[in-house]
Amino acid sequence: MSTDETGQGGPAAPNSARHPHGQGRDLVQLVTPSGERISHPEFDYWVRDVTDEQLCFLYEDMTVIRRIDVEATALQRQGELGLWPPLLGQEAAQIGSGRALRTDDFVFSSYRENGVAYCRGVDLTDILRVWRGTASSGWDPYTINMATPQIIIGAQTLHATGYAMGIQNDGADSVAVTYFGDGATSEGDVNEAMVFAASFQVPVVFFCTNNHWAISEPVRLQSHIQLADRAAGFGIPSLRVDGNDVLAVMAATRVALDRARRGGGPTFIEAVSYRMGPHTTADDPTRYRDANELEDWAARDPITRIAALLERKGLLTEELQQQVKDKADAVAREMRAGCTTMPDPEPLDVFRNVYSTPNSWLDRQQDHYARYLATFGDPAGAVAEEGAR
Repeated sequence: MSTDETGQGGPAAPNSARHPHGQGRDLVQLVTPSGERISHPEFDYWVRDVTDEQLCFLYEDMTVIRRIDVEATALQRQGELGLWPPLLGQEAAQIGSGRALRTDDFVFSSYRENGVAYCRGVDLTDILRVWRGTASSGWDPYTINMATPQIIIGAQTLHATGYAMGIQNDGADSVAVTYFGDGATSEGDVNEAMVFAASFQVPVVFFCTNNHWAISEPVRLQSHIQLADRAAGFGIPSLRVDGNDVLAVMAATRVALDRARRGGGPTFIEAVSYRMGPHTTADDPTRYRDANELEDWAARDPITRIAALLERKGLLTEELQQQVKDKADAVAREMRAGCTTMPDPEPLDVFRNVYSTPNSWLDRQQDHYARYLATFGDPAGAVAEEGAR
């Protein structure tokens, strides 16, 4: 279900993607909260290849990443992780976009896109390394074409735009995709990235998950217009999509990817969703969020929606539900086992991978630290000190 299977040779991007102006646009939606498949004259084309079997896989993906999220939250509560950023409620935005990408596209994400990382094939244990505190980076970005999560809000948009400029210079048709939340749109880095992307018309997709809360600040406070309409100020076409509708998200992402591959430059996607859980496990959303709001959005749950669609099509069998549950449980077991058996780093590992090539400045620090450890009878320090001699 990648863009290259449907995007090349397709129709021109929908009007909402071609024209940067226009206020108060409706959400692009292909599946209602009750699971009804509705026709859309512009976006149906972009998901025309999604078979019933692939719908079942999307349902499985979303269920699995929710199970990953629940398990990681439990691991944090049990003291196995220092922190965890839940994605509860945002499964459709991550799976719909993640499954639209080609393997040669490169992803630059925030710290919440663990569902996208799952789509890219990340090792489950690698997702947890940073949050357990055993590594400063979870995985090798070039093995899955996804940068490690960025903690600094919005900084990944600059990285994506720079990478897209490299793609453009190489003459390739891959795309850089960057994910960020609604709060990040108020950061200077995001705005600067969009300036450069528009100026040089580089192949980058800005994927904003509007989950309505930047920690404790509501989106209505930070923006008095729809976030998608902010892109018009940079001359970047935008799409506003129902972020709890996995098919609509996939269609919108494919439109943006196709546009970038054809040399049409950047696109801004606002996926309107909701953060059902806390900002991180260190947050208590009940202190600033109305319980009625949470209840309203729970009725638009993305997994319930696709399950309702499958039920309408006669696909939500007991066999399928058991198969999906078994897969989710197996993934959770694998992740928990990887977390609890993860070895602690050696003290001198702090000096590893700081620079791509050795340098005397770092070597000197390592030698001093090794000598310090040796004074406590630390075997690692003693060995390193002997090696230095």
